[in-house]
Amino acid sequence: MLLGIGPDGPVRGRRVVITGLGVVACCGIGTEAFWDGLQRPAPEGEHRVPGFDPAAWFGPKEVRRVDRFAQFSVATAEMALTDAGDLGVDPDRAGVVFATGVGGLGTLEDQIELYLHKGPRRISPFLVPMMMPNAGAAAVSMRARWHGPCETITTACAAGTHAIGAAARLVAAGRCDAAIGGGAEAAMTPVGMGAFTNMTALSAAGCSRPFDARRDGFLCAEGAAALVLEELDHARRRGARIYAELLGAGSTADAHHITAPAPGGAGAAACMELALADAGVSPDEVGHINAHGTSTPLNDLAEAQAIAKVFGVPGPPVTSTKGVTGHALGGAGAIEAVATTLAIVKRLIPPTAGYEVPDPEIPLDVVHGEARPWEPAASLSNSFGFGGHNGCLVIGPLPD
Repeated sequence: MLLGIGPDGPVRGRRVVITGLGVVACCGIGTEAFWDGLQRPAPEGEHRVPGFDPAAWFGPKEVRRVDRFAQFSVATAEMALTDAGDLGVDPDRAGVVFATGVGGLGTLEDQIELYLHKGPRRISPFLVPMMMPNAGAAAVSMRARWHGPCETITTACAAGTHAIGAAARLVAAGRCDAAIGGGAEAAMTPVGMGAFTNMTALSAAGCSRPFDARRDGFLCAEGAAALVLEELDHARRRGARIYAELLGAGSTADAHHITAPAPGGAGAAACMELALADAGVSPDEVGHINAHGTSTPLNDLAEAQAIAKVFGVPGPPVTSTKGVTGHALGGAGAIEAVATTLAIVKRLIPPTAGYEVPDPEIPLDVVHGEARPWEPAASLSNSFGFGGHNGCLVIGPLPD
């Protein structure tokens, strides 16, 4: 079970379940379209979200005052709340923890351009509230009219996973009866893409190939996802549909390098072990790992070494949905938590798109080609970010 801090000190956490899902990704908007997209070949070209219309959630005046990443945050949170149904929760006992790795980069770039060409008097008075990383969480809490904790996590590519873990702990500790956890990113701007290109992080081949011997970098993407997390008894009393149980979470730091993973995946392995201990789950009870799997040479190798250390070889079936979705940075962990939850509900492990040539240094059981039927069990969702941030979630089916 999740550990938390209650009003009287450390407590064994209350059980936390997932009762609502929302997702916006390049392969689909909404859970069913997203799930169908994970079964198909990866979209061609840039991994932006096609067909996203913020007018479905914002009026024409309001939308101009909300950066795209915050639009994604609101859209996915409202999808998840609608999916969860009437929570009947006390607004003072409901919280929001949302993540982003970058925040309103698009707005910032636009306003700098305006400043350079027309001077400081033309800078929008909405620049700061649009670019600040906490704008997404703030907008979600205001829409929901929830007065509990409203927090933002910005731990690079681990941020979405950390946000869900933090939201779950609010519920487990007794501070909240329900919380929204998620992450969003919309950093595919000219400067953002130029920066990733110049640091040689992106695939020169223009293809995401997680764990494949030919992998040469990731594909930058945009997107978001949100989960409604609820205390089990609260969910049962209102007759909620329960997708899965959030069993545990872990967080560690490599304390090694600003971009490169620790040798041998030491920090990642420690994070997985902590998450399993938090969940009360042994390695041999894990039936699936949704890997971070960015398609970069060093990170995939380090994660594979970490998985082998914790689970042995070949270990549980592994998939990286980034083969389809690309890498949505601070939104990636939340998107993958939704994918992991749906794998449990659908009783299928989605394939790793782009994986064709096994790497002899990565002797994992990588699911590829087509989805693999399975008997749902405890699953890990991994996220590892620049700065050495590691986050892992353990999600499993609710026992009968």
